[in-house]
Amino acid sequence: MKRHMALGDFLVAYLRKIGVDTIFGIPGDLALKLFFALGKRHGIKIVTLSHEPGIGFAADGYARATGKIGVTCVTYGAGGHNMVNPVAGSFSERVPILIFSGGPGEEERKLGTLIHHQAREIESQHRIYQEVTCASRVLTDPRSAAEDLHTVVRAIWAEQRPGYVEIHRDMVDRVIEVPDEIIAWDGHLHFHESDTRKVEEAARETAAMFNASRRPVMIAGIEIHRYKAAHELVELADKMGAPVCATVLGKGAFPMDHPQYMGVHVGPISPPPIVARMDVADFVLNLGCLKTDMNFGNRPPRVIQGRTVWAVDRKVDVKYHTYIDVGVRDFVRALLRQKLRHHEEQVAYADNLGDVPAAENKQIRVAQILVAVNEFLAAHHNYIVVTESGDMLFGGLDVRVPRHSTYLAQGFYASMGFAVPAAMGAQVGAGMRPIVLCGDGGFQMTGPEISRAPMMDANPIVLVVNNGGWGIFRPIVERRELLELPPWPYAKLARDFGGAGYEARTLAQLRRALAAAHRSRSFAIIDVRVERDDLSPVSVKYIRAAAKRSQSPHGRAARRSGPI
Repeated sequence: MKRHMALGDFLVAYLRKIGVDTIFGIPGDLALKLFFALGKRHGIKIVTLSHEPGIGFAADGYARATGKIGVTCVTYGAGGHNMVNPVAGSFSERVPILIFSGGPGEEERKLGTLIHHQAREIESQHRIYQEVTCASRVLTDPRSAAEDLHTVVRAIWAEQRPGYVEIHRDMVDRVIEVPDEIIAWDGHLHFHESDTRKVEEAARETAAMFNASRRPVMIAGIEIHRYKAAHELVELADKMGAPVCATVLGKGAFPMDHPQYMGVHVGPISPPPIVARMDVADFVLNLGCLKTDMNFGNRPPRVIQGRTVWAVDRKVDVKYHTYIDVGVRDFVRALLRQKLRHHEEQVAYADNLGDVPAAENKQIRVAQILVAVNEFLAAHHNYIVVTESGDMLFGGLDVRVPRHSTYLAQGFYASMGFAVPAAMGAQVGAGMRPIVLCGDGGFQMTGPEISRAPMMDANPIVLVVNNGGWGIFRPIVERRELLELPPWPYAKLARDFGGAGYEARTLAQLRRALAAAHRSRSFAIIDVRVERDDLSPVSVKYIRAAAKRSQSPHGRAARRSGPI
């Protein structure tokens, strides 16, 4: 990195300084100079997919799996607008993504006519991205371009959310000024600083509440992942000795094979042992848990302030007051410094698969698919499990991933089409082979991106749970024919794309297909045929609870969810 250098060269030097090794993108006319400047052979790999939504989801999966910033590069207008939905999901779920977009040059803008790919005004795309990013800049001034990029990247890391940088095509070769501070900077990014006095006081008050309790529970949320506090959380759980649950969005933030892990808390539709344990809890410590409808089974959380501590969004709510400027990681570390009474509670893991029939050669059910996946993961470690939105998002809550594996899902924003490209991006970043649980509806959106897997050195195993339609909505609509999907030959498509393809109609066939896919070096698609109205156990509970609530003005079932 030099005091004066072309903007394109500076971008590469800067990205390498912060540890970026991969960029996901699609070339386009208004981004060609930018795309090929980033693609110079300087230690950064360029990964292309077929459509911008796949690019966004792949970068998101890469960021989730690696803990790094995911980087994308797309063209202006037709490319940038295609990316808005994946970026919105990353914003909602606190995933750090840096979006580079090309744009029209100054001479084109002076013509006073519309420019191809333009929506309304030249600035429209930037305005749109301001709604789904934590920071954004258009680099137009050579004197401030380096500092503008630096500002966006620091915000991305501090907020753990996407940021947007637009670079018009006549800027890529412009020589810019690089401040001495950026040249001397070691590339290390920082989270927001906490107020140490508030951190310590919040920890002391929380410790006093915990030590006075007899039936405490800890709930781990997504911010534990994003702010790199997973190791400290395990240490805190060991010190406390209390049961630990995860939220829907935070699943995977705490090891699923830890002896104190109970499972996923989804309000009143949690597994019965979790509901019962939460009902008797006299203290609940919520760490990094976003207050979303998905996390609480589409019910308002029953917050009993005198028995609850909630640390999220850089604040800690203790009883009836709030400590601001307190990050969750600093708060967990402060709790570790407190003297905490160790509880000796025996904790049993709970899911919704306890009474699943083991019939080997009858029509397979969704619950049996989850059982087979759990058996496979117990025998084969170092897999990433990625679940699609829809029924498989709920089904994935009953998947138990061993400590050396990883679990990814878009558990709040829940955009269909996430899983397959996110899995490939995750494998590019983390090197672990993915197992994807995907409905046929989600696969028909972005599943064909798997044809790119050999070019990416990726080989995911995709289970297409095939019920011939958008099945999760069938129980709640009158015109079921509007939910039908064309019958794609998923296994044949896999073979035509250069992978392995299998079909499974029974539990025995699925087990054999999983074993064969594991042995295969290529990607694989397993077409798992289920009954049209079959759903995962959690989806069934979710739909029944919603129906019961709609019939009861008081929502009696919503009240049995424990204090959180």
